[in-house]
Amino acid sequence: MSVRRLAEESVQPAEFAFNREFAAQAKVWIKKYPKERAQSAVIPLLMLAQEQDGWVTKRAIETIADMLGMPYIRALEVATFYTQFQLKPVGTRAHVQVCGTTPCMLRGSEALMDVCRSKIHPEPFHLNDSGTLSWEEVECQGACVNAPMVMIFKDSFEDLTPERLAYIIDRFEAGRPGDVTPGPQIDRIYSGPAGGLTTLKQEIKPGAKNGAKATAKAKSPAATKAGRPKSPATETESKSPAKAKANVKADAKTAASATEAPKMSSARKDSATAKAAAKPAPVAAAASVDDKNRPAGIAKPAQVDDLKMISGVGPKIEGILHSLGIYTFAQVASWKQAERDWVDGYLKFKGRIEREDWLKQAKALAKGGEAEYIKVFGKKPR
Repeated sequence: MSVRRLAEESVQPAEFAFNREFAAQAKVWIKKYPKERAQSAVIPLLMLAQEQDGWVTKRAIETIADMLGMPYIRALEVATFYTQFQLKPVGTRAHVQVCGTTPCMLRGSEALMDVCRSKIHPEPFHLNDSGTLSWEEVECQGACVNAPMVMIFKDSFEDLTPERLAYIIDRFEAGRPGDVTPGPQIDRIYSGPAGGLTTLKQEIKPGAKNGAKATAKAKSPAATKAGRPKSPATETESKSPAKAKANVKADAKTAASATEAPKMSSARKDSATAKAAAKPAPVAAAASVDDKNRPAGIAKPAQVDDLKMISGVGPKIEGILHSLGIYTFAQVASWKQAERDWVDGYLKFKGRIEREDWLKQAKALAKGGEAEYIKVFGKKPR
């Protein structure tokens, strides 16, 4: 493992303190552990310091150690051991982490590094002239199926070509990261097949139980009785001539009844099958955009909320909501039950709104943004 040291004193700030938002998050993390185990929060607190300042400073390490009541050297050991912590200043607008592990390497990660060398700096861990961009090569980022890929702060950009990465870097350099959407950069949904689904495209309707009739028939009392061996008493009675003759007559009568019963059953079964075939299967009605229960939409405002902050809403669903005129957290928070049911049906994800509790999330985000969300749920929105 390479030696990792803190940045030179000349670039180290004199002080460090969490701002109001990150101080609230730090308290949430510390409360997750028993008081005698508060030092377990050192990694999440170091991550918060890095998210606030872009990198982990010496004063940040010492401040966090004081907060958790641990020696400076123990906090320093953690910060220098894990490569996820940046110990030197990184680009203020983008720090590009290029995955160079085997799948990404085979799919062209070296060409992505060449883009970084030409647009940022010939060497990793160096800032560009304006101090806004930096880059490094990292190990597997966990998106092998979408190789090659990069991480920029917390977002991953996958299925990249050198031209696409150059465009993304330009957008961040221009201070317009919103112009590019994280995730796959080709026609792919998350880690699904490129070009769309090829299997499992047919909807499976609940309630189908293949083989249920055969199982019921196998377990029926009549079938069980027919296959049951005779008891010793029955065997003895059948050896008596008089009783044997009577048994023959009874058996003949039983056989005749048994022969007639399947015929009647078959006739009823054929009749039921014919009636079922004549009756058309019910078809589920799709949610209509003209339905009275559709939530009221609005014209696109100047400031659009990032609906993807609601757990359960991805880029595709956000686009659908925008097409319906849903742009703000306040709109989602105001949905009545009938409106929620309509949206569920329109999105074809029955139960997702209730399951993910969109309303509670939207109310928190509408009230106080990310800070209020953390206060309510104890974590950042995804």
